[in-house]
Amino acid sequence: QVRLVESGGGLVQAGGSLRLSCAASGSTFGISAIGWYRQAPGKQRERVAVIDTGNTNYEDSVKGRFTISRDNAKNTAYLQMNSLKPEDTAVYYCYARKIGFSYWGQGTQVTVSS
Repeated sequence: QVRLVESGGGLVQAGGSLRLSCAASGSTFGISAIGWYRQAPGKQRERVAVIDTGNTNYEDSVKGRFTISRDNAKNTAYLQMNSLKPEDTAVYYCYARKIGFSYWGQGTQVTVSS
């Protein structure tokens, strides 16, 4: 089992920055993918940024503004979000995949005011 705990969400004005953290615990050896999804009210959950077997993928709308990173020694992934826009408002979920199983965090709210 892998447990994921997010932190770092909050309220920020448009143009501001936030950094999300995702701390993984439990059976973390062998995690092949880790990253971030988000879900806005009334919308489907969408992938934001994922590091998958060494490759990094970003959703088009966040390219150039968001940066995902991973600290294997700390079993932690980060999402640095710059130039935030009101449309980035959503609950952000940490995601990890290990041997075909998907794991999710509880989510952290990011609200960007205009």
